[in-house]
Amino acid sequence: MTTAVEASLARFLDSPGVTGVALVDAVTGLTYGVAGDTVEAGDGQESSEFAALVAERLSRAGAEGELESVITTSARRHQVLLSVGRPAGDPLLLTVGLDRDRANLALAARSMSDLVGEVLA
Repeated sequence: MTTAVEASLARFLDSPGVTGVALVDAVTGLTYGVAGDTVEAGDGQESSEFAALVAERLSRAGAEGELESVITTSARRHQVLLSVGRPAGDPLLLTVGLDRDRANLALAARSMSDLVGEVLA
């Protein structure tokens, strides 16, 4: 049975090159929902630990404010972590796996920002 969160996440798969997407608690690593290829979407615990590490390193380097996003690129894919604030509770991470040959990274990032509100509604 598909949850409402998973149904909302599935809309991301309509974007060219998106292979998997997950919504993760940024602090605990709990995965609230996944659509598409779960391996491509990324592991919740690893994603939250990676985002925390990057945020810590940015803070040490003098960056102010919260982490907004991290994009990791390999020869065949992009992995995008988008920090999603919410009024109450821990922040969330939207993790998206992209096929590098089929995806437009800028378009995917914009789509993520546009659709994240639907997921949280």
